[in-house]
Amino acid sequence: MLLHILAIQAILASGVFASAQVDKTQSLYEQSSNTRRQSGPGTTLQAGWYWVRAVVQPNYHKYLQTKPTNVAGTAILESYRTAGQYKIEDGQVIANTGTGGTPLYLHVEKPADFTQRTLATWFNVTKNDFGTFVWQGDALTWSTPEVKRQNLAAWLVCANQALFINTGAYAYQTPAGCADQTIHYYNDAHANE
Repeated sequence: MLLHILAIQAILASGVFASAQVDKTQSLYEQSSNTRRQSGPGTTLQAGWYWVRAVVQPNYHKYLQTKPTNVAGTAILESYRTAGQYKIEDGQVIANTGTGGTPLYLHVEKPADFTQRTLATWFNVTKNDFGTFVWQGDALTWSTPEVKRQNLAAWLVCANQALFINTGAYAYQTPAGCADQTIHYYNDAHANE
């Protein structure tokens, strides 16, 4: 965005282009800026939705989202600047993709071996068909009768900030390259560090 502003300032200062061309360039810049700002729910928390974030190191105040934001893909914990907004309805975690956007649902991998330690998570446009999400206090939990878990709020953040269900004990024999986490809703008007 800064480069666009500098380019417009350079055009204005140089006088190379006619004012009509400058007006057209500024108009295109304003349109592209507005488009970027309008994708997704925005940076102010919408009524009925929550931010979801980790509250301990090494992912302190890293927020649930996808990359790129508001599209189907791997669930990750990342910067507050690109945080998603979520709610739970009928056992589904739903991502707010903005007015008129197709909702995204948090999915959990259904393994062939139910003793598998990590279960991948991702967002998709279809509803999750494996397990149920609920708030336990402010903690996001996941459960299913097929997987016995000691802590329903145990998660793992692994390579590339990818979020996994932790089916083992929290903070015990953590898989290499992963960090134990719990994730919690946060309902301030703005996500923050």
